[in-house]
Amino acid sequence: MAEDRPASDPLGPGLIWGMAFAAEGARELTGCDDRDTVGETFRWLHLSLADLRTRRWLEQSADLPPEVRELLLSSDQHQRSVAQADCVGCVIHDFERDFERTQTDRIGAVRIALCPNLVITTRLHPVRSADIARRRIEAGALPEGPAAALDLMVGAIAQNIGDIARSLEREVQAAEDAFLDGHHTPTSRELITLRRRLAQIHRLLEGMRSVFQRLERDSDVPATLQPVMENLSQRLLGLDGDIMSIQGQLRVLRDEIDIQQEQRTNQNLYLLSIMTALMLPTTLVTGVFGMNTGGMGLQGPGGTVIAILLALAAAAGTCALLRWMGFIRR
Repeated sequence: MAEDRPASDPLGPGLIWGMAFAAEGARELTGCDDRDTVGETFRWLHLSLADLRTRRWLEQSADLPPEVRELLLSSDQHQRSVAQADCVGCVIHDFERDFERTQTDRIGAVRIALCPNLVITTRLHPVRSADIARRRIEAGALPEGPAAALDLMVGAIAQNIGDIARSLEREVQAAEDAFLDGHHTPTSRELITLRRRLAQIHRLLEGMRSVFQRLERDSDVPATLQPVMENLSQRLLGLDGDIMSIQGQLRVLRDEIDIQQEQRTNQNLYLLSIMTALMLPTTLVTGVFGMNTGGMGLQGPGGTVIAILLALAAAAGTCALLRWMGFIRR
């Protein structure tokens, strides 16, 4: 079942998919209140917040503590966490998906509630991680409890980001090879697009890692979740390190391109200076012999000499003024 196709549940919320887990395997739920407690360890409900019935069902759910329920219903998109009465709630980010495209650059919030026998994940727009988690469950993944379900969900986000990171790394390497071969120098727009994408992923990972680090230090978090929080923090740290490495490669490439452009500019200025120096004698000769000293009131054989002296005095005065203003230094 696709992540963006809600199941038919006329009496309940917008259930996208739901699974009940037992030692024998996973069972697909037909509704949010579909319960078969015999042998089942916990239920996982993935809900759509775009359906108003979801909000009503969450408000009436007796399985959720007030603070966790408030976090699920809040419109705040910042990554954060809360722990109350053996339940943990958190908001983490993931990339949204479209019906036509599985990868976009839009970031959406995934809200997660972890209770002893219930896991609830909600989203407003379709996200990629829910697709990956559902496929893993269908392929045979069997989380043993809420902690393993959180690990599966965050692992799906990490897999999606890892795929994006590898794609961006290939783009940076291709741009670097093109620059070194001299075939096609990457444009500033292309590099800015890559830099913006990498910075976006870095902020996402940094915020998510901060959420799990806070939960790791929170004494209200159940002991069964503590090891998972630590493992997730380490995994996200490693993934963020890969992103920082790609950013370093991109930074080096930009520096090399800037150095090449600066060398071209200096070369052009050097050629322009040579041309100016070559034309200076011609300009001086035409200027001196083209002066109409008679019209300047300098009649007589010494008029041209006086005009030249005045020009030299003006040049010396200008040089002194520039040195006094600090533009010319010894």
